[in-house]
Amino acid sequence: PLSVDEYIGSFPKETQRLLGELRKVIKAAAPEAEEVISYSMPAYKQNGILVYFAGCKNHIGFYPTASGIFNFRKEIEKYTWSKGAIQFPISQKLPLGLIRQIVKFRVMEDSVS
Repeated sequence: PLSVDEYIGSFPKETQRLLGELRKVIKAAAPEAEEVISYSMPAYKQNGILVYFAGCKNHIGFYPTASGIFNFRKEIEKYTWSKGAIQFPISQKLPLGLIRQIVKFRVMEDSVS
């Protein structure tokens, strides 16, 4: 994809809706971030990459880097996660408040590094 709109538009309607919600929350929490495509998925960067996201068949992948995972490990324990990714099931509402907190944390972390 050449743009985030093109990326989101390539998914089924329900996935598009969830990706759109995620995009809106990220942009609100990181208003200075530049929206780019990196590794064939949407990413947001200021000094460095803040977060990525991706649509998958059964989940939305959210990639807030290792520090974003580590600092919110208690809050994400009910989701499938790894050292750099969280999987939000498509069948559930996105935890928009948690996503907002993680993005704001990454903005703060990015501004001091």
